[in-house]
Amino acid sequence: MNPESNAAKVGERLHRDGWRKAFTVEEMVERWARLIDKVERGYGTAVADYTNELYCRNWLHEAWPLLDEHTVLRWTARIQVLDRRFVVATVEDDGAALGRFHRIPASPALWWWRRHPRVLVGEFGDALLPFG
Repeated sequence: MNPESNAAKVGERLHRDGWRKAFTVEEMVERWARLIDKVERGYGTAVADYTNELYCRNWLHEAWPLLDEHTVLRWTARIQVLDRRFVVATVEDDGAALGRFHRIPASPALWWWRRHPRVLVGEFGDALLPFG
């Protein structure tokens, strides 16, 4: 099976499992990158927007074991760089800040839910201020 068709099948499978549409790996990696760009500058919109945007990383986590080796090798280094940037731009709090507004997944593998942006600004910053 060629890598493109495997990745497309994974997107379709996750869509059948409840994701809004059949996303692609590239689409979700780019969403993760855009979220990190916002977090590094200071995420300022609503907490609900932030938690919604975090789900792009969940999608990647769910897709990874289903993808063929070629696709995994192609994207792993990029995701690792983005994950490191996210860690630098955020603070570990075991989900205390976001947990006031959104159910935090129980799995420790979903570590991004247990962090909040280091730079707190705007509406988001006002909501999370006690944690900044």
